[in-house]
Amino acid sequence: MLRPAQVRRMLRITQVFVRHDLDEFVRALHLFRPYRLLLRLFMPWRWLRRPATPRAVRLREALEELGPIFVKFGQVLSTRPDLLPDDIAEELSKLQDQVPPFPGEQARAVVEQAYGAKLENYFSAFDLTPIASASVAQVHIARLHDGTEVAVKVLRPGIEAVIERDLQLLYTMARLALRYWADAKRLRPVEVVDEYSKTIHGELDLMREAANASQLRANFAGSNLLYV
Repeated sequence: MLRPAQVRRMLRITQVFVRHDLDEFVRALHLFRPYRLLLRLFMPWRWLRRPATPRAVRLREALEELGPIFVKFGQVLSTRPDLLPDDIAEELSKLQDQVPPFPGEQARAVVEQAYGAKLENYFSAFDLTPIASASVAQVHIARLHDGTEVAVKVLRPGIEAVIERDLQLLYTMARLALRYWADAKRLRPVEVVDEYSKTIHGELDLMREAANASQLRANFAGSNLLYV
């Protein structure tokens, strides 16, 4: 049974889908059928309008509006053309995870909490303006006390809770699809969400990512093809 916060989030998803003329997805999954009708009543400009934009484009735009977790999910889906129609797989591959950065002072606080000490104890300089920002983390340039320049990757504050919330909703939608959508058994939606869950949780483990980067550097030592 969904908690009130999950119901609100599911309603938000349904609202976004309807606004992007993705009623077919709402109908297929039986997402809040009574609420879907209410949403249509409160958007009278859609009564006679027919969508001119291709469905794949509308789906990509809806995922972008729903936020970074759904953008990441769309990216994962785009790597499975065996499960998706060609038009959707191609369009989802265009998803760009350009997420607005969170304030540099928050990044500083996250680093200090991780170290249990002032940031200046470990860095002689730390640029509060990130050079890159994505769905799970952002990157800041810093300098160690020995003069070495480094890139510091910082998880978004509270991202773990956001991921778990939306993962549970994705599982709910996948189970609804299995129950009501004729093509669901072929597309295996629960297994797709399982794959996404492993991917997104792997991105949360920055120690593992650092270890992989160290191994990659060792593999390309002395090479001009890649610098780590």
